[in-house]
Amino acid sequence: MLDDFMVRAALAGIGVAFAAAPLGCFVVWRRMAYFGDATAHAAILGVALSLAFSMSIFVGTMTVALLMALVVSVLSGRGYAMDTLLGVLAHSALAFGLVAVSLISGVRIDLMAYLFGDILAVSRGDLAVIWGGAALVVALIGWRWSALLTSTLNEDLAYASGINPKREQLVLTIALAITVAVAIKVVGVLLIAAMLIIPAAAARPLSRTPEGMAVAAGLIGMLSAIIGLRAAFVLDTPAGPSIVCVAAITFLATSVLRGFRHQR
Repeated sequence: MLDDFMVRAALAGIGVAFAAAPLGCFVVWRRMAYFGDATAHAAILGVALSLAFSMSIFVGTMTVALLMALVVSVLSGRGYAMDTLLGVLAHSALAFGLVAVSLISGVRIDLMAYLFGDILAVSRGDLAVIWGGAALVVALIGWRWSALLTSTLNEDLAYASGINPKREQLVLTIALAITVAVAIKVVGVLLIAAMLIIPAAAARPLSRTPEGMAVAAGLIGMLSAIIGLRAAFVLDTPAGPSIVCVAAITFLATSVLRGFRHQR
């Protein structure tokens, strides 16, 4: 069954949606969209380092994503607005990564595949990495779910409950780095943040509880992957962007639904 490239592509898309759903909810709740975008942009620099030192793309991108988060934590609160700092770091990391890739001799790389994803070229080994990373992210978020919710709701309440919000921020950072590392092959650097944010935002009007929102975001992400792949096959369009387009249409639909509910 896994010899069919469309089956592998669908499983890869579902795996990324599975990882991105609960994490994307926290990104939306904490208003960390810029942070997710900056981490994703830094992944290209991780690709360049992986090629230069002949190591796994997964390891390289995850390492750079974690370093980006560490740099943001160190520099935040030192005279720069957070959105300015993230903008500078995100685009600088992307630019340095692209330049570094071009300077590596003896290596030919399809930059478009890393920028926009190449889900149709996913191999069995890639599937193992994607689903392994997704399982790790879900396990990590599930393990710290209550503490993450409390620190997201109110930091003072978290401290009163014996929870360290900075530690929970580190958990989210690690989960985000893993998600970026597994998603780069599927939707690419430029669309990773979209898969984190859009399904979670689309699920918000449909949910009454945080757990319900995470489940709904996962279902929306998975359906977006399947329908987007089918649309790409029929219309001969890029697969990664097609998946994001389906998620965006779903967000529009749920937003209209919420508008109708408010009018009643």
